[in-house]
Amino acid sequence: MADLVKRKRSLKDVPKKRALDKVALSGKPWCPACWRLFFLALLVQQPMTLINAALPASSTRIAIIGAGAVGSTIAYATMLNGLAHEIVLSDVVARKAEAEAKDLMHGSMFVPSVNIAAGSVPDCKGSAIVVITAGAKQNPGQTRLELAATNANVFRELIPQVLDAAPGALLLIVSNPVDVLTYISVKLSGLPWARVLGSGTVLDTSRFRSLLSRRLNVAVSNVHAYVVGEHGDSEVPLWSSAQVANVPLQSFSSPSCLPLTELDRHEIFHNVRDAAAQVIAAKGATNWAVGLAVVRILEAILRDEQAILTVSSLLSGYHGIEDVCISVPSLVGRNGIGAALPLPYAEEELAALKRSVELLRGVLKQLAF
Repeated sequence: MADLVKRKRSLKDVPKKRALDKVALSGKPWCPACWRLFFLALLVQQPMTLINAALPASSTRIAIIGAGAVGSTIAYATMLNGLAHEIVLSDVVARKAEAEAKDLMHGSMFVPSVNIAAGSVPDCKGSAIVVITAGAKQNPGQTRLELAATNANVFRELIPQVLDAAPGALLLIVSNPVDVLTYISVKLSGLPWARVLGSGTVLDTSRFRSLLSRRLNVAVSNVHAYVVGEHGDSEVPLWSSAQVANVPLQSFSSPSCLPLTELDRHEIFHNVRDAAAQVIAAKGATNWAVGLAVVRILEAILRDEQAILTVSSLLSGYHGIEDVCISVPSLVGRNGIGAALPLPYAEEELAALKRSVELLRGVLKQLAF
């Protein structure tokens, strides 16, 4: 033990170490206090190492523009996950943002340390990510694409303001129609395509997996299936590549359930595609699931997970698709969007995806983009 202590002589003027030397050289057995001194000496010499260097830094700030049902739920879920040290809520109705921030801050005792403040767009300064939920909301009976003209005008004014305040931030678009507005944000911002992404069909994919898990009576974590295309009526469920515990869905069977029928498939997709309309008709807005979906994207970015998520991004050369923002499985990490994964598609699925692309192109053309 004395030899071990002698090898630590590079420490200079550390009182606790000098005390440790005296005890070690005395030849007497070490008491618990001596052992504590020994480990303290090691800590002084050895710098601390981060166990997971990809975790967000303590200076992470997230700005959320739009403090309605969706924006405030994203703030709430971000608090619970401890993803940021500061959350800034902004809304065109300042009192609304102030009230939501105050209400959330009152619960800060029960979550990881975070500061929540209300502000305006210029207060996005220094944000790592700006989440945009601003714009008109979808009303009962209204399609997402019918919101396009109204919210495109909102974005024409908003995106330049965001860039002035936070030119280094990633932009995460949640407002609908999300694919159209993600494309508009790419064009208006001039940012590299990887730094602008939309929430896309991450929520639709979760709905798809959750309904399959309930029908098959298995945990949702064992279901792997994607919804691609527009976040809207033309979205495409990828039945051909769906799996349950590495077993192709069409081959999966279990003592606790019957195999899927064509009627089951139709009903499941109908409930995935129309889920938002069903919820909006009953309570006026969707917020909880989309809030969790957006925080999953934030988590993948801030923890540099390289997670595969069906976010909306600008595609180039993906199965012949060019210059449109649409959702396909893509890598998501600290730098934003990585590669889009060239999944194998059934012929009818790829055709449906391209029809979804043409639908979005038509909307963008009407908006002069």
